[in-house]
Amino acid sequence: MTTSPLHSLDIRLLRYFAVVAEENNMSRAAQRLFMSQPPLSRHIRQLEERLGVTLFVRHTRGLTLTDEGLRALEIVRPLLAQQDKTYAALNQLAQTGAQSLRLGLSTAFEQGIFAPLEAQLNTRVERLHIVRHGSPELVRQARRGKLDAALVALPLEATGLTVTPLDWQEPLIAALPSVWPEASLTSLSLAALNHRPLFWFKRERNPAFFDYTRHIFRRAGYAPSCLEEPLEHDVLLARIAHGDGLSLLPGSFAAIQRQGVIFRALSDTELRIRAGLVMLPENAVRLRWLNTLVMQSFIISD
Repeated sequence: MTTSPLHSLDIRLLRYFAVVAEENNMSRAAQRLFMSQPPLSRHIRQLEERLGVTLFVRHTRGLTLTDEGLRALEIVRPLLAQQDKTYAALNQLAQTGAQSLRLGLSTAFEQGIFAPLEAQLNTRVERLHIVRHGSPELVRQARRGKLDAALVALPLEATGLTVTPLDWQEPLIAALPSVWPEASLTSLSLAALNHRPLFWFKRERNPAFFDYTRHIFRRAGYAPSCLEEPLEHDVLLARIAHGDGLSLLPGSFAAIQRQGVIFRALSDTELRIRAGLVMLPENAVRLRWLNTLVMQSFIISD
């Protein structure tokens, strides 16, 4: 057994390093990796600390590999190429058992985040059936065997299912009527919105997530009056645009352009939602290929 301190090094750090080296620009590399720039910069610094060398010279025009960085790139490229070759071979092997797939996708997230995964599944699965629902309903369907697997929002009560948390997580942001004075601020605290009505769900719809958010609300001194949250996001956004109240949504919803609605970051950054893959335990072996594909598709988002 090796005693090297690099034995447990996450290969994703090497992948991030290789992409940054190819782009010579942190912003372009982050876009290519479908992640934001600050966490990518932290991962590169983490790798430099683990290796004990400086990999890049930072300057106003971008990045330049150091001599140590060039050597590191030569070392990791064969490993990454072998990883790609291994995954391709495994995916090809898995296609024989992937004739059909019934997959649930949670509407808790803006659906654009699933597009890369759906594109890959369409090339690998002969008959792909996608169901879009709230996470609790997807859990119910997975328990009954109506779905092979589902991508849901965590935390979530999923007794009887195998739950695989993913690295993908998003902060909750405030969706406000554009006419409210708070909409002109670039950052808000939850406590600053106490006097505004909040569209929120009843605890019986999702007890685990309700309790998680309520705990953070209490710590932040947030105790708003609540309005029943519409199940359909288009209806919810229409109510917000009308000025009836605000809502807290995952950050990916900021991609939606809706007249009368402004999305603003919250200073309470611990309020987050995380993606997870759920399935019946008896499906775990048969759908191991899906688990691998999903883990590859959802890269860390901090």
